[in-house]
Amino acid sequence: MSIDRAVLIIAGTMIIVALLLGAFVSEAVGFWLMVFIAANLIQSAFTGFCPAAIILKKLGFKPGQAFN
Repeated sequence: MSIDRAVLIIAGTMIIVALLLGAFVSEAVGFWLMVFIAANLIQSAFTGFCPAAIILKKLGFKPGQAFN
């Protein structure tokens, strides 16, 4: 699996977690987690810097098109 696909899986999973936290724990926690995820996705699209991609690369995932 490439880093790109793994990052998308992690982001999608975190969005589901944020929705569940918002529904069952606290709307504020879910909201702010969602804001953090969105901000990270937007900045990584412009800068190419993604902390998750760095970690995945160190774990041995192969580079994709977006995160080398």
